Amino acid sequence: MKKKYSVGVDIGGSHITSAVVDLDKRLILRETSASRPVDNKADAKTIIGVWSEAINESLATIDRGDLAGIGFAMPGPFDYVKGICLIRGVPKYEKLYGTDVGKEIAGSLGLPVNTPLRFMNDASSFAVGEAWAGGASAHDRMMAITLGTGFGSAFIEERVPVVTGGRVPRLGCVYHIVYHDGIADDYFSTRWFTKRYLEISGKEAKGVLELAELSEIDPGVKAIFTEFGGNLGSFLSPWLLKFGASALVIGGNISRAYNLFGDILETKLTENGCRVKTFPSKLMEDAALLGSAYLLDNQYWANVKDSLKFM
Repeated sequence: MKKKYSVGVDIGGSHITSAVVDLDKRLILRETSASRPVDNKADAKTIIGVWSEAINESLATIDRGDLAGIGFAMPGPFDYVKGICLIRGVPKYEKLYGTDVGKEIAGSLGLPVNTPLRFMNDASSFAVGEAWAGGASAHDRMMAITLGTGFGSAFIEERVPVVTGGRVPRLGCVYHIVYHDGIADDYFSTRWFTKRYLEISGKEAKGVLELAELSEIDPGVKAIFTEFGGNLGSFLSPWLLKFGASALVIGGNISRAYNLFGDILETKLTENGCRVKTFPSKLMEDAALLGSAYLLDNQYWANVKDSLKFM
């Protein structure tokens, strides 16, 4: 018998969110949502304990007999096939390096040994959630990006991340591509906005939300958003064309200021021959929960599992 519920888990840099998803209705059960702050520099046992606590809170709301399994939207580097953390050299979750996350979580939760725990890259999970249950669900081929502290991206065809082949860049994402004096991640993230504002004003800003508010009274700040949108359109155009995408979904905290850069972004895409429908995400953080939960649909799992080793 097909089990109707799965738990989607979004592992952020300093938080965890989990929720039960109805696989038939493609809906998050709001009353099952649980979040916790996480000390990403803590030891592995402590981190696994906090993660388990949040997931257990979600599980407590349903009959475990209805549970298809648990899916994780997980930042890399990570062995998404074996469920082993490979993060090191960055100031988060380093003490999880080498940990079999699936085994530790399953043991902590007391799950039956045959309960599937499945993992996918967090940016890919966001994109899959949008393709499965979001505004771009009618599009067979799409790109999704997340704009925030970093520049996440994924290319999706029939809901499956495309991570190899000549139509997409290495790793199936664009953050690492050389751009101007650095890489794309340097220019399409929060730190570009704060750096650019410092350059033109000599002042420091805490983040994009503060700059969005300032743009209402400062034309110089408004120009920063215009510059950002134009640059983003020019950068994305060749990859959207190469992949043949018909939709572009934009999420992450910077997307909340889409009204300040969306018009120039769309204009630049059109100028470069991209006939794509652009969607600011309505699901936002929910997309990663939905995308990770969808891993427990066995038909979808059969389609996507071979892509995981390339993420």
